[in-house]
Amino acid sequence: MSNPDLPLSAPHDPHPRKPSVAVPANAVDTHAHVLLPGYPLLPTGLYTPAPALGEEFRHMLDTIGVKRGVLVQPSIYAFDNSAMLDVMAKDKHLHGIAVVPFDVDVKEIERLHSKGVRGVRLNIVDLKFGKGKLDLEALRKLAKTIQPFGWHAEFLMHVDEFPDLDKQIGDMPIAFSFGHLGYVYPDRGLETAGFKALLRLMKDGKAWVKLTAPYRTSAKGKPWTDIDAYAQALLDAAPNRLIWGSDWPHIWPQPGGPGGKSKNPPMPNDGDLFDTFVRWVPDEKVRKRILVDNPAELYDFK
Repeated sequence: MSNPDLPLSAPHDPHPRKPSVAVPANAVDTHAHVLLPGYPLLPTGLYTPAPALGEEFRHMLDTIGVKRGVLVQPSIYAFDNSAMLDVMAKDKHLHGIAVVPFDVDVKEIERLHSKGVRGVRLNIVDLKFGKGKLDLEALRKLAKTIQPFGWHAEFLMHVDEFPDLDKQIGDMPIAFSFGHLGYVYPDRGLETAGFKALLRLMKDGKAWVKLTAPYRTSAKGKPWTDIDAYAQALLDAAPNRLIWGSDWPHIWPQPGGPGGKSKNPPMPNDGDLFDTFVRWVPDEKVRKRILVDNPAELYDFK
């Protein structure tokens, strides 16, 4: 049930446009969410979701020319991954990233793996409780549980808040992915210790970074050019550790925008977002690596 006291998330743009360039075969959108009516919501959530259906996501992918997708469990559903799994069961080209408790039983990991899940999500940003806190002991326990399955852990965190990030997680037996280019606001600068730690993790083969959602951190708005320097730094560090995602359906509550920096901003069009990625990665061969080869390795696409 929705909570009438919570803000309603803005609906996605239902009319994606085609990108300016052809997308390579077997490209992967590594970051999207589905929000289905009738599934129980977290009572301590920050918003009430507007519907974002599996068939609408597939329409967006088909329009921009992307075959494969990775659904990431939205925090609003907590540990109940059933909405995501139900959509995945109807589309053989989708894999998933689940949310599970730190002490999850290995049998639950086996069940999720059989349904196409290939990792776990850890959101320490969009929370009412526990925001910005990283429980390293619990994370080590979870890492040992998922490591035999070849899974990784995906973070939604502001990496600049963790200056020793590489020292904190670099010796764990799994890889990690990080959303939204590390989720660093442009006024914080490329020289923050946490962003440098992220670059070291990438170079050491321990981290993957998603080139996603420039609108969430940009202070300038479309075409989000103040995020270009972060994309370039990541490309310079390790293009073999980068992946791309749409962040569909671009969830944020109304009124206000990403980071609270603007009032009622228009929802981004997924064609525009893909063209931003093309601006960051003009080399066709590098784009293919990021869109096809890298995500195939991380998410176990055959």
